[in-house]
Amino acid sequence: MSKHKPKLILVYEPEKACFDRLLADGFPPQRATEISSYLAQSTDIAADFAALAAACSARGLAFAPVALDDAGEALERADAENTLVWTLSDGIAYFRGGAAPALARLKGLRTIGADDSLFALCQDKFRSGAVLGALGLPVPQAGLARDGKWLVEPPASAAGWFVKPNRLGAKIGIWPDSRVGDLGHALQLSRRVFAAYRDDVVVQPYVAGRNVRASFLGLTPQTGTEALGVAFVDSGADFQTMADSMALYGETGEEAKAAGLYAEPQLVAVADVQPLADARIRAIAGRLIGGLGLRDVFSVDLRVEADDTVHMIEFEVCPGLPCFDFRDYCRKQWGLELADAMAATAASRLTSQRRYG
Repeated sequence: MSKHKPKLILVYEPEKACFDRLLADGFPPQRATEISSYLAQSTDIAADFAALAAACSARGLAFAPVALDDAGEALERADAENTLVWTLSDGIAYFRGGAAPALARLKGLRTIGADDSLFALCQDKFRSGAVLGALGLPVPQAGLARDGKWLVEPPASAAGWFVKPNRLGAKIGIWPDSRVGDLGHALQLSRRVFAAYRDDVVVQPYVAGRNVRASFLGLTPQTGTEALGVAFVDSGADFQTMADSMALYGETGEEAKAAGLYAEPQLVAVADVQPLADARIRAIAGRLIGGLGLRDVFSVDLRVEADDTVHMIEFEVCPGLPCFDFRDYCRKQWGLELADAMAATAASRLTSQRRYG
């Protein structure tokens, strides 16, 4: 029997490491800043490291935050029987976090979250949309364009279309004109996205409704969709742009707060306003757990219309844990601050016999 103290390793990719790689790859500094800002939770969660260490210690665990570039060595030394790996930031294109769960599997280490195949799938919105559609989930059908040329033409839409990058934080529209009324404009946006970010664009029929975030953290392996937190996220805008995103999180978020430009969106429980929509979203989450393999920690972004029609937009295997909405979820659902909720989840896995393959 191993004598090592059970340990939670939190693997994260720092903004600065990503920024430096993007510069080396030829991205201009402004674009590198924008792209690396998607790793803001790695910056924001650093303020919680001391609380995480204390919360883990209170439950008999050691805690080790590990930057992604150091993960290979850290996981090589880890004791497979008593180590749990939690990957904070994902990515297969601009970001590299998807390597962490694959490396953990290679080393025979237990993990929190979905298996590494879903880390790749969720970052390619066109492919993930096809899989979600095959599972019967209510995702808008999509076209795909690259640098002004259609790879797959989008369906007709009387309400117009929404254009978003395929692999770069893809629920946002980048620019305020990302909702378009003609497909010529969509192709123009695909040229702008390709020139700025070297990415394809997904072009979907525009769907009306309010933005909803469904958050999940399973404090025990038996936790089900009853623990899902489903909330309207009302920011006053129809959709989030790159500028909106950068004003909320990370280093750029701190600058926005200092300049008085930060406005935290309001959260309203969907069940309090549209209980039928809430029930439909929980059924969607159940399908994602049973049919796709989501587990432990994830989020789902949706649009909900006034008649309770639900449109699923995307899922995330690495939700923004230190973000305002996930912290709010931990308090309301579990009565815990983020650090204690994470430590309790890790302890329940390390003390159970369940192993993830």
